[in-house]
Amino acid sequence: MTNSASPTLDHPVIGRVFSAILFDMDGTLIDSTPAVERSWAKWGAERGLAPDFRNGVHGQPASQIVASLVPADQFAAASQRILDIEVAEVADIVVLAGAADALASIPQPRKAIVTSCSRPLASARITASGLVAPAVVITFDDVTHGKPDPEPFVRGAEALGFDPRECLVVEDAVAGLASGRAAGCATLGIVGTHAASELDADYLVTTLAELAFTPTAEGILVTLAG
Repeated sequence: MTNSASPTLDHPVIGRVFSAILFDMDGTLIDSTPAVERSWAKWGAERGLAPDFRNGVHGQPASQIVASLVPADQFAAASQRILDIEVAEVADIVVLAGAADALASIPQPRKAIVTSCSRPLASARITASGLVAPAVVITFDDVTHGKPDPEPFVRGAEALGFDPRECLVVEDAVAGLASGRAAGCATLGIVGTHAASELDADYLVTTLAELAFTPTAEGILVTLAG
């Protein structure tokens, strides 16, 4: 990904030291897109929805999507149904380029996953991918309001003991970047799920392999790889 940035201390991402790095999961660390598409297509077909019913909702919690599509008296059953489908549908989920190395390079007290998945689904996808997850994983089950609300990333920072304004959010989704920005974090966008023109982030890359995350006495230094 081409960005006009040099590693200087006044850049919002490159050359900065962050107290912690808060990673989204789907589309950022792992590629679950085929499994997600199959799952929601099955759920939508069961409910007689148009094929494009999920347009514009990537990165939002499943419960928010379901709530926008079904009557209130059907919400509980519909939510449980999509969860059951997604937990069972984990074939061909893989770790994205650079993700494993990025996580491995950051000490446990300075990294977290912050995902819109429920905890059972996050666990299923992490296990299926083979990703070594950090000790702190914030899921939709841990918050009252999901992305794009700032709460998920605020909770992620707090779980590590840091001010969100000292943290970097790594996201592939419009809703996730909005959540991180609202929380006061710096934002790194991963281009792939969305085009670069759709992502409002402090810096953009196509894969995490483009960056290096180096521990220092003060935190994690983010620089261009190579």
